[in-house]
Amino acid sequence: MGVFSGFKRLLNAKNANSMVQRLFDVEPPAADARIAYGDDPLQFGDLRLPKQSGDGPFPVVIVVHGGFWKSKYTLDHIGHMCAALTAHDVATWSIEYRRIGDEGGGWPNTMLDVGKACDHLRAIADEYHLDLERVVVTGHSAGGHLAAWVAARHNIPEGDPLYMDDPLVVDAAVPLAGVVDLNLCWRMKLSNGIVEQLLEGTPEQVPERYESASPGALLPLGVKQRLVHGTADPNVPYEIANLYVTRAKSLGDDVELITLKGTGHFEVIDPLSKEWPTVRDTILNALPK
Repeated sequence: MGVFSGFKRLLNAKNANSMVQRLFDVEPPAADARIAYGDDPLQFGDLRLPKQSGDGPFPVVIVVHGGFWKSKYTLDHIGHMCAALTAHDVATWSIEYRRIGDEGGGWPNTMLDVGKACDHLRAIADEYHLDLERVVVTGHSAGGHLAAWVAARHNIPEGDPLYMDDPLVVDAAVPLAGVVDLNLCWRMKLSNGIVEQLLEGTPEQVPERYESASPGALLPLGVKQRLVHGTADPNVPYEIANLYVTRAKSLGDDVELITLKGTGHFEVIDPLSKEWPTVRDTILNALPK
């Protein structure tokens, strides 16, 4: 299915379904390639390439889907957003990873899978003409946590279970409604305390896991960050982003909060929403010129 026919199907469903139904029920435009980055069936990514911008090399937007790290949520729904970004002359690399409920999912492999997928871009860059000097990572909800964590990996000390040698350098992280502070997520009991399942314990029981898995604990990142968050988000409260950005600024990070007044949780990944141009431009403008 082409990009424009995929958007047409999404548009045709606009009046018949709610936004969430559209994103999850309407098949997104197909990826150009589904590429394994490991041996597990869930270790793969969907690569989409620009169609109208020659042979590259193409800047890359890494995209990490959300779903509170639960196995029932896959990368399919965020394919609409990926296709919309690819239409603006960037490649998108949408990551699948093992999640809570999958064999091997949760601590530590959910994070390690995402890191491994990002680093796998080095193995495919030449074949697909990718410009790894221009890379932004974005993600939605729990994927926003993982996107910020990818940008923070260089702060994880050697010997930690989440340490990865020579992680891919990204130019910026753009969490969308991101769960960027896992300690605060636990205190707020988001999704019935799901972060305790992810890290297999509370901050009191496994404090070291919260230190290496939470972007909020790894500040300052030393990487450009642009957080996009709606003030009416019922799933991931706006307060999480606001507190994170305030602390990141105090520690000297190049960080901004793009506040979307009255916006909920899923508008930020819906190419048909009124918020989408702001989200799109924030991601694209985070790439080096």
